[in-house]
Amino acid sequence: MSDGAPPAGFAPDHEGATVRPSPNFGERRDGAQPSLIVLHYTGMATGEAAEDWLCAAESEVSSHYLVHEDGRIVQMVREQDRAWHAGRSFWRGVTDVNSASVGIEIVNGGHDFGLPDFPEVQLDAVIALTKGIMARHAIDRHDVIAHSDVAPGRKRDPGERFPWPMLADRGVALHAEPVPVGGGRFLAPGDTGEPVAALQSMLALYGFDASVDGVFGEATRIQVEAFQRRHRPARIDGIADMSTIETLNRVLRLYPSFV
Repeated sequence: MSDGAPPAGFAPDHEGATVRPSPNFGERRDGAQPSLIVLHYTGMATGEAAEDWLCAAESEVSSHYLVHEDGRIVQMVREQDRAWHAGRSFWRGVTDVNSASVGIEIVNGGHDFGLPDFPEVQLDAVIALTKGIMARHAIDRHDVIAHSDVAPGRKRDPGERFPWPMLADRGVALHAEPVPVGGGRFLAPGDTGEPVAALQSMLALYGFDASVDGVFGEATRIQVEAFQRRHRPARIDGIADMSTIETLNRVLRLYPSFV
């Protein structure tokens, strides 16, 4: 349940956004302020259906923003409030991602509808919206992330066809040119030892809730697959081949905290 009725007709945080308040929100917990932006796809047949669902009390889900295919932006929860978009999630030590983030739902059918392309006008709106949120809350581009980043294995959105390089070129996301898929040594489920522990340490530095136990189990496979979906989509198989490992290293070198 929400912590109170949505403020009727609140002023949008993003200029040009249309306001449609959702009842599904609450206060950010423990004094948290937005430090992350989480991008989603709606995964529904139409934008209208997605907007109605995010504003329906019985859904118990919401997002701060919805970006339609024609570029229209709808704000449903104020940025100062906690929307219910991330679910069970983790990112770089944050266990309550909803309290620490602003959520943007992007109208797109997703995997269930064949991963359709994102129209250019929609992407332009997403970039402008993201840039504004980053400025308002001093969020860096390495903390503009995918739902699949914070909930690997449970969520796949916004999907491997989302154009992260385009967002990076516009300064609102992190992207490293992936190393081409090829031969070389790889790590796979069932492997153990120091190389696996080193991989797990890199996955933890990236942001996942990775256990550094030297055992390539299901959790590690899921995290490798989620990383591939975001940064090396040419092959998404959960196998840490040299392309995946070197691409992960390239991404980490873009982090301001990487040593």
